[in-house]
Amino acid sequence: MLIGVIADDFTGASDIANTLAKGVEPEGGLRTAQFPGIPTTSADKEIEAGVISLKSRTAPVEEAVADSLRALRWLADQGCQQFIFKYCSTFDSTKEGNIGPVAEALANELCAQKVVFCPAFPTTGRTVYNGHLFVLGKLLNESGMENHPLTPMTDANIRRWLQHQAKEAVGFVPVGTVKQGPEAIADALQNANESFVIGDAISDEDLLAWGEALKDAKLITGGSGIALGLPRNFVRKASSKRGGSAFTGIAGPAAILAGSCSGATRGQIDVHAESHPTFAINVPGVMSGDVTTQTLLDFFETHPDQAPLAYSSGSPDDVRAIQSQFGQEAVAEKLDDLFADTARQLAETGYRRLVVAGGETSGAVAKAISEALGSQAMSIGPEIDPGVPVLSVGKSEPIALALKSGNFGAPDFFSKALRMMEAGK
Repeated sequence: MLIGVIADDFTGASDIANTLAKGVEPEGGLRTAQFPGIPTTSADKEIEAGVISLKSRTAPVEEAVADSLRALRWLADQGCQQFIFKYCSTFDSTKEGNIGPVAEALANELCAQKVVFCPAFPTTGRTVYNGHLFVLGKLLNESGMENHPLTPMTDANIRRWLQHQAKEAVGFVPVGTVKQGPEAIADALQNANESFVIGDAISDEDLLAWGEALKDAKLITGGSGIALGLPRNFVRKASSKRGGSAFTGIAGPAAILAGSCSGATRGQIDVHAESHPTFAINVPGVMSGDVTTQTLLDFFETHPDQAPLAYSSGSPDDVRAIQSQFGQEAVAEKLDDLFADTARQLAETGYRRLVVAGGETSGAVAKAISEALGSQAMSIGPEIDPGVPVLSVGKSEPIALALKSGNFGAPDFFSKALRMMEAGK
């Protein structure tokens, strides 16, 4: 294994796995696999990039650090030469959050210096300029992320936000330096007085320049975009055999589960509902026990071959009201268990294609499917929309998964994902 990634949630892991598998032309990408949790056995020797999916974004700091270090040590045992700590391209955290402490722990373990933080992903509208994070041209704290139910982002200055979390001093490399190319970036890092450095990037070309500048970096942190130029470093050194496993398509019954409350996902649900059956999950009913796994299974079984969708998504006001009534953690745990158990039973009854929206929901479902099939590795297939690939789990009778971050995907994402899963492209 050449590159090891520690991702703080499941959809983010799929996102960066997709980036590493694609790479950039003409060099291409690496043979990439995603793991739902820390594996208990060694990886296949053909895997060149391994992405471990944790559920550490909103975990207690001590737990997030411990899990991240265990993931790092497993990846190191597989021979990884470079490590990436992957978090969301909207820097999801709080002032007391995990990005700083996890990065410090990983840097200490690896004796890494001048660690870069770059959440930019211009393809999906995330850019960093003068240390400030923008989403589709809007400051992060004016993009809707200020209403996130778990990690409300109220400051677009991620240099300042990270400093709340980190003991290390935080500097930054401005876009003017980045535009001068990899050598200028490397010089700026070498001369920086701070151990942690925010990296500006407003285009894919900027990310490619960062990739070349960081070819010898032991530890890098960021969104999936920071990995864009990393595979070609290994291809150029002839360390990689290039390419990923072929995905030829998986047919069969399909279902869609949505737990994200983002505006993008709610819009995608509205589009899907125009021509497909949908079921709005009554969250108070889930909390009281009136809405169960069987409730969802009955809905799906009533609408075979119609791409049915069940969702718990709601507006920020609705979410706040429910969390206030039942408690944030209690609601999240109940819904995760509901989606995981539903996915497990769908798989056991012959469903072959599952589309999932929402990081927490995706994590619960991916673990359930992996355990049901007895498979620790998920192969990376074609890209559905930027940042979201088709995943294949299992060998004899594989299941196709699409794990979508709340804010990702085109308006018709759900139907598009099911088509690509079946067609293989």
